Amino acid sequence: MRVLVVEDDPKIASFVVRGLKEAGYSVDHAPDGETGLALGQSTEYDAAIVDVMLPRLDGLSLVRRLRAARRATPLLFLSAKAGVDDRVRGLQAGGDDYLTKPFAFSELLARVQALIRRASQAPEATRLAVGDVAIDLTTRAVTLGGAPVELQPREFALLAYLLRHAGRAVTKTMILEHVWDYSFDPQTNVVDVVIHRLRAKIDPDKTRLETLRGVGYIWKSHA
Repeated sequence: MRVLVVEDDPKIASFVVRGLKEAGYSVDHAPDGETGLALGQSTEYDAAIVDVMLPRLDGLSLVRRLRAARRATPLLFLSAKAGVDDRVRGLQAGGDDYLTKPFAFSELLARVQALIRRASQAPEATRLAVGDVAIDLTTRAVTLGGAPVELQPREFALLAYLLRHAGRAVTKTMILEHVWDYSFDPQTNVVDVVIHRLRAKIDPDKTRLETLRGVGYIWKSHA
């Protein structure tokens, strides 16, 4: 899952971006409205968080332009303005939700998850399982044949992405965009390194995760 954060306050931006990454999301950050608009128009996001008061282009105008360009990204406004009229203006501009500052990150995360869930018109799964490999997205527990497996955060995020796309080929670029930050160089070998570590822990007999030369990887849905 990939989220865009458009926030000019460095402390708030760092707080939100770090929290979303720790929750398993890939995050792009824009420090002003024009940069946020460019990213929102050129990239597919699962959700966006937009501050109302932004330099170069305010949040309301940014969202109006995204909606005019037929970008339907689920969108949450952040604002220090808590008045009813302010919230109404945000929703009328094309926002899907409105959260006032200061806020608890747990509430922000819950609202983002709700936006994504509603947009997909399906409950967000809390457990993924393919064959004898299962992960709990809430507790972040991983089991192989019922036995617990300890994974590092990036290994967990990569496994979750592979299981969500079981039976379908995923390229290194797709993995970099959804598991790592968008700014990573697609030529980096970081994917290969984590794939190697994940295989050692989850697929020692090499029956689940297949390398497709020149393409990427596929988690076998029948594993």
